[in-house]
Amino acid sequence: MIHSATQTLHLENTTILEVTHVASPTNVSTPGTCQATVPLTSAPLCRVQFVINTTSTSAVHAEAWLPDTWFGRFMATGNGGLSGCIDYTAVDYGASLHFATFGTDNGHDGQSGLPFLNHPEAVIGKQMVQAYYGVPAAKSYYLGCSTGGREGTQAALRFPEDFDGIVAGAPATDFNHLQGWSGSLGITWCDALDGLVDGIISEPDDCDFRPEILACTGTSTAGCLTPPQLDAVRNIYSPLLGHHGELLYPRYSPGAEADPIAELILGGSFFQFTADWERYVILNVTEHNFTDFGLPDIALFDKINAGGIATFDGDMSAFRDRGGKFLRTTDGATRYVISSTNSKRTLAMPSLDEFYRLFLIPGMSHCFGGLGAPAFGQGTAPGLNVVNASSHNILLALVDWVEGGVAPATIIGSGANNTERTHCRYPMESPRQCYSVE
Repeated sequence: MIHSATQTLHLENTTILEVTHVASPTNVSTPGTCQATVPLTSAPLCRVQFVINTTSTSAVHAEAWLPDTWFGRFMATGNGGLSGCIDYTAVDYGASLHFATFGTDNGHDGQSGLPFLNHPEAVIGKQMVQAYYGVPAAKSYYLGCSTGGREGTQAALRFPEDFDGIVAGAPATDFNHLQGWSGSLGITWCDALDGLVDGIISEPDDCDFRPEILACTGTSTAGCLTPPQLDAVRNIYSPLLGHHGELLYPRYSPGAEADPIAELILGGSFFQFTADWERYVILNVTEHNFTDFGLPDIALFDKINAGGIATFDGDMSAFRDRGGKFLRTTDGATRYVISSTNSKRTLAMPSLDEFYRLFLIPGMSHCFGGLGAPAFGQGTAPGLNVVNASSHNILLALVDWVEGGVAPATIIGSGANNTERTHCRYPMESPRQCYSVE
């Protein structure tokens, strides 16, 4: 059907590579270096592989998964890190919920390089949906985490007409300053503040962690912090400031060091993500010495701001005025890409609650996994659509908000051993408070 439709529909700068019908369940082979197969498909669908030529020397490879049973909705998905990998898990997840779902490789294949915005995916994708189903999508949605969350934020800022609803998980916003950051101490100190000793700090801003309690005394250097180590810990849990004392990025939240992913940032090696960005995008070189990385590098990131990647300054009023709804989630205890201090700085307008809501997920690792109840339908890893109801599913809650006007005050997350926990919208901290600002 797509092939015949393209004879009369002009898909600008777009070439259809392959069209196949995929039964369910089926293992689907994938092109490129990212992954050989994806989990079994969750719904029968038409799979369309295509390429969008964005310039004379660049192109975006993309896929459309068009479910046989379609509920009239379009959904674009994001990426992670510097990844040039289609998030097939998210694409399959969207199709399983009867969205016509699209993903791209950001214009390159692999795990490093310059991320590409989702605008071509949205424009061409909507045309393709109309060609296949014979009618346009009634509503359009976006789902992404980390870099995908930043891409969703960029969409709301730069292309407010593209989506009616956006789920942006742990978005890597204020990207240039985020690159300036390169155990279980906080949890031991602050775990009990929420009244429950469970390895989770529900509200890290309440934690006044003081590493001096671990300072070495006398001649002992085992099981304690030496003066240089103490300085390093203080730096980790202090805000990143500029030359004139201005805030560049808030501190790491106490408890972040206990998560396994902390090894990527706090393990003693220079963060590969930042290394790739500075070498290949900012400096356009293959070799660079990062020993003296510091504020001058961050200033250069700001000056170049490649691709407008900062995703910090902007105005969402156009997105709001056309009725757009935005749900943002972030790792409640780890918060590698944002802290609640940053939330307070940027979410000061009470009117934001009418179209923009933030959910902090205590104990969750980056985007998914971790302690507590980190599964709430965010679709970034297998098995996270545990309960397909809007009370437990952030994507379906967004649909209810966009199409039914029901704004979510809570999302119920699921965890190990069938545990559940109610996550409140910011700034509410406990289920008892969740509805107090309605």
